[in-house]
Amino acid sequence: MAVRPQQLLRTEIANMRSYRVADAGGYVKLDAMENPYGWPEALQKQWLGVLEKAALNRYPDSQAVQLRQNFSKTFSVPAGTHLMFGNGSDELIQLLILSIAKPDACILTVAPSFSMYRLIAEFVGVRVIEVPLSASSFTLQVDQTCAAIQENDPAVVFLDCPNNPTGLLWPQQQVEQIVQHSGGLVVIDEAYAPFASRTMMPLLEKYSHVLMLRTLSKMGLAGLRLGCLLGARQWLEEFNKLRLPYNVNVLTQLSASFALDNISVLEAQTRLICEQREQLITAMRAINNIQVFPSEANFILFRTLDKSADAVFSQLLEHKILIKNVADGLLLENCLRVTVGTEEENRAFLDTLHSALA
Repeated sequence: MAVRPQQLLRTEIANMRSYRVADAGGYVKLDAMENPYGWPEALQKQWLGVLEKAALNRYPDSQAVQLRQNFSKTFSVPAGTHLMFGNGSDELIQLLILSIAKPDACILTVAPSFSMYRLIAEFVGVRVIEVPLSASSFTLQVDQTCAAIQENDPAVVFLDCPNNPTGLLWPQQQVEQIVQHSGGLVVIDEAYAPFASRTMMPLLEKYSHVLMLRTLSKMGLAGLRLGCLLGARQWLEEFNKLRLPYNVNVLTQLSASFALDNISVLEAQTRLICEQREQLITAMRAINNIQVFPSEANFILFRTLDKSADAVFSQLLEHKILIKNVADGLLLENCLRVTVGTEEENRAFLDTLHSALA
């Protein structure tokens, strides 16, 4: 008799569901926190000229030296900080959790937050501690978080700053309190830093047990799948042992380096997205039967007050508007998350939202 998956797989893996990505074909796509703008035609032609020179018959630079130099210069990475690139931040999160996966190890994060911290820990077999945010405002509950750290001694604390899916950027003083109470690593995930009013980079420079995650996905390079882990040499040398060789392909390295050389284009798009975000928040707050939360990211979380989130989400879908239904998350009852799109996309969303709520 042929062996069945359930006979070989760990029980928790067999019971898992795979991460679902919605089919966005034909929809106004406002569900995945992507930059809605492309590159100018002239810049695209320059980029294609760079790719023409790629040696596809050779393996890429395993250390991504040129890309590392460009990244450090562009984002003013503190001197002495080491960098490691991954196939998106998800790969780096997986490497981090794999590296600490001792039998009794655990990680800690807050909830609601980025789901991949929990999902990756579960399939690696590491226990997850989730400390609820404030139910009314999604702010950090610092005392409860520090108490949970004291009780559980997590190997890694993950903090998403600004936080997904809430959009809030917590005060640096509060994050630093958590850093000071942590005996393990603290990973500050700044995926949405380009849209925020400030960065937690000073904490990376100040504390040797602080690591930082950055990505180019939200600025406009989601298709490249490039994430970066920043931290002290003593830590990154250890994590690098788990990194598969050549994990960042040559086309991604060349494209990302080219984009960083032309960062002004992405920065202009980022400023435009922030302007559109504020206009969208203002327009949404004029709608009586939803609660709109503040955001320092490229998305907005809102709660439906009269109709269910499921009903509103379904009506948006019927009109080919795709946003993210997060209502099944902790503290997220009747909550939906919309990515900031172009002016035309935002207008289409608002018009349809008015109809869905009527």
